[in-house]
Amino acid sequence: MNNIDPAAGYQAYDQPPRPDRTARNEATARRAALTICTIADVAAGLLGLWIVLYLLDANQANPFVEFVHGTADWLSGWARDIFTMDTEGLRVALNYGLPAVIYLLIGHGIAARINRA
Repeated sequence: MNNIDPAAGYQAYDQPPRPDRTARNEATARRAALTICTIADVAAGLLGLWIVLYLLDANQANPFVEFVHGTADWLSGWARDIFTMDTEGLRVALNYGLPAVIYLLIGHGIAARINRA
């Protein structure tokens, strides 16, 4: 007897297969990886934007420039004054550029790892 009838005399139907959850898990992992990449890209973009605004001698009293500078200071707070050099432009480029590169490397590395899992 292949199928066990719960009630004798009634036809047993094949049950539909269980939903394949691997596709949903992969889609969730892709979304999480995309979110991590986006956050890393935005952080690096703000740091890079501050470097460009500083090197182009943007108006420090402008609200947008103040916002970018404040955000860049917050994002690079852990790397403050790693490089101390006489050339102010080079110092800003290195002190804000290093965190930008690290955010990109870590963010995209984590995203790649999530996508492989």
